[in-house]
Amino acid sequence: MSDANVRIPEEAKDRLAAIAAAEGLSLRAYLARLAETLLTPQERAERAEQARAALEKWNGYAPSTAEEHDLDSELDRRLAEVKSR
Repeated sequence: MSDANVRIPEEAKDRLAAIAAAEGLSLRAYLARLAETLLTPQERAERAEQARAALEKWNGYAPSTAEEHDLDSELDRRLAEVKSR
């Protein structure tokens, strides 16, 4: 496997290195493991679609686009409320 150079602020590198060391890993190993655990936007969209399909099959839940927008707005409102506390 070839290596790549990534330019990030020194403070970010130091923080990641400290986290890696606390887990007994090198920074290189930590970043490789981290990359394997994160989903790309496409993977997240695919999983969301699979979850929607499973939910619809399970209980018939299939909100319209307008209903999704209303639910998203309500969630945003509630999160903003919690953050303001």
